[in-house]
Order: sequence, then structure tokens, then C-alpha cells
Amino acid sequence: MKKIKIAICGGHLTCALATISTLRQKEPGVEIIFFGRKHPMEGDPSLSAEYQIIPKLGIKFLPIMAGRLQRRLTKYTINSLVKIPLGFLQSFCYLAREKPDVICSFGGYLSFPVVSAGWILGIPSITHEQSVVSGLATKLNSFFVKKIAISWSKTGKYLKNKKVVLTGNPIRKEIFEMQASDFKLKEFLGNIQSYKGRPLIYITGGNQGSHFINETIGKILPRLLKSYFLIHQTGDSKIYHDYEDLVTSYRSRVKSKRYFVTKYIDSADIGAVLNKADLVVSRAGANLVTELLALGKPAILIPLPWAGESEQEENAKLAEEAGVGQILSQEKLTPYILAQSIDKAIQNLENFKKNALKAKQLIKLDAAERLAEEVLNLVGERRLG
Repeated sequence: MKKIKIAICGGHLTCALATISTLRQKEPGVEIIFFGRKHPMEGDPSLSAEYQIIPKLGIKFLPIMAGRLQRRLTKYTINSLVKIPLGFLQSFCYLAREKPDVICSFGGYLSFPVVSAGWILGIPSITHEQSVVSGLATKLNSFFVKKIAISWSKTGKYLKNKKVVLTGNPIRKEIFEMQASDFKLKEFLGNIQSYKGRPLIYITGGNQGSHFINETIGKILPRLLKSYFLIHQTGDSKIYHDYEDLVTSYRSRVKSKRYFVTKYIDSADIGAVLNKADLVVSRAGANLVTELLALGKPAILIPLPWAGESEQEENAKLAEEAGVGQILSQEKLTPYILAQSIDKAIQNLENFKKNALKAKQLIKLDAAERLAEEVLNLVGERRLG
């Protein structure tokens, strides 16, 4: 039988990786091709997480220059608009050459040209929505796909469509691993054991990092380090240089045993970080919120603030309603308020922990298997048809 070939696209890397791993287990020999972005955002020359990770997994990476409809007018707006038709043409040419059996989309502006080009070429697609409220890409993709996989039952009221199937949000198996593989991180986590009673806080803005969170933490870093250990994942933006600025401004503390600053936490190490952290301070991306709920991990969540990002607000509400999350509005947030909120959350850890079981019950731990089955079913339907 002809080898199965599946095209993966979209900007949500974490659940894509979980699904790829499961597809390889279910269908040994499956060929994966990945449509992704080389750079994380318009005008930023740093390399995206997928561009750095995917090729290491032995997967062909096809960079496309898809533009996005920007919510705010910037100097990059026109350049981004020009890239929209270019992204479609690239996707069309790649798909015509590669001839995958199925396209599996994980949302984001980059997925639309791939899914729509695939529809023209007669390649069936399935799109997966991670957030409670569906994003623009999912709404557009819904016209062209065979199936719409959703992560949360309440998402169905936003997507009243016969194509909808509830799979849950695929979770990296690595989040359940307790040991770090990175030597420096392992050494740092080992040092914490010698300081009984000093909590560990993990600060992250997602793979790309968050300039706002990085800047706010920088202003209260001396205060936080008096009481806590910090692991701070900054991202690698070449526009803001947050990592470099933090290392320069707090050089003595970076070398200390209480502050670990890094651009990126590898999947092999994320379980050790999340499991050992007493509190997480982060954005409210669907994938991280899912992982926090799966672990019952207390969190302070700072959703993206601008219009069109209400999905992060809804994601954060899942953790808040489960009793393991606190939402802070970026518009009203100051360094002082964040420091106070962290102190109060640490003091309230026992109450958070009591709600951990309730949080875990929201998660479908077999989501990757469910989604992989839907993808392979589409392959079977196409080959039979």
C-alpha cells in the first residue's frame, strides 16, 4: 500500500507536536510535511520555534510567507497584506508537488492559504481549534475542511456546524515527565531542594515570549528574588531584545542560584519545570492553559488585551472557574499589582491545590489519539473514494 503522507500546518506548535507523535505511533512509516513560518512575527528576524524544532524531528519543513490581517496599523501592515496571495501561491505549489493525502491544520493565519489551496486541489482537510472561542482562521477554514475538531464542548455554540467533532486538545506527553535533561536547568532545579520553603515561579509568554510580561517582571525582579526562585522564559525577539536586556541588567542575579532566564524551554524539559513550579505566570494561550489544567497547576494568567483576542480571555476563564487560575487584565496591570498578586497567590496555594482534581477533570488526556484517528479516517475515506 502507498505510504500515507500528511501535511501539518498552523501556528499552534505544541498540540501539533503531540499529534505528530501519535500519528507516528499509530501509523509507522507515515510521512509528515510541515508548513510553517520561518520567523515568529512580521519584521522580527529571529527564528520561529517550529523552524528550529521540526527539522530536528526528521520532518520536511516548508516555509511559507503567509501574511495576516493585522488588528493594528503598523509599518509592517502593507508588507503583511502583500504576503497573503504569495502565501496562497506557495501553498498551492508545495501541495501540488508533495501530494499529501490529508491536511491537518492547527489554526493561525498561516493555515488558511494551505487549507484553501488544498481544497482547490481536492485534498481533504481537518482543522483543530484549541481555544474556547474559535479564531478567525478556524471560521475561514470551516468553509473548506471536512472536519472541525474542537477542544472544549462549549465551543460548539460558537461553531454550529455539522462538521464539528469533539476531540479535546492534544497534550505533550513530556509535561508528565519529572526530570529535566538540560544540565544547567537540572542543576538549577536541584539547588531549590536545599532551600526548603522558598517557592518556584515559572514565568512565560509562550514560545515567542511576551514583551509586556518580560518588561513588567524586569521591574520587580529584585523584589521577587528576595522570596522566590524564578524560571523566566523570555522568547527570542530581535525587536525587543528582552533576553539580552535581562541578562545585562541583572547579570549578578542571572549567575545566582535563584534566577534562571532562558529564551526557550525545550519539550524534553517542560515537564520538570511545570511539575516543580509552585505558580505559573503566563499569557492564556489555549495550549498552555490546557497543560496547566491537566496538571492542576495554579496560575496567574494575563490574556492578550486587544480586540480579537477574546479567545485568550475565555481560555483563562476555564482555569479561573476550575479554581486554579487568577486573571489579571493587562490594561490595568502595573509591576506593583503583579508583585502583590504573586504574593497573594503563593499565600493561597493550598486552596488552589484543593481544586486541582476539578481542573484535571476538564481535560481529555486521549485528545491526541482522538485527533489522530480523525486524520487517519480522512485518509481512509479518500483512498476508498
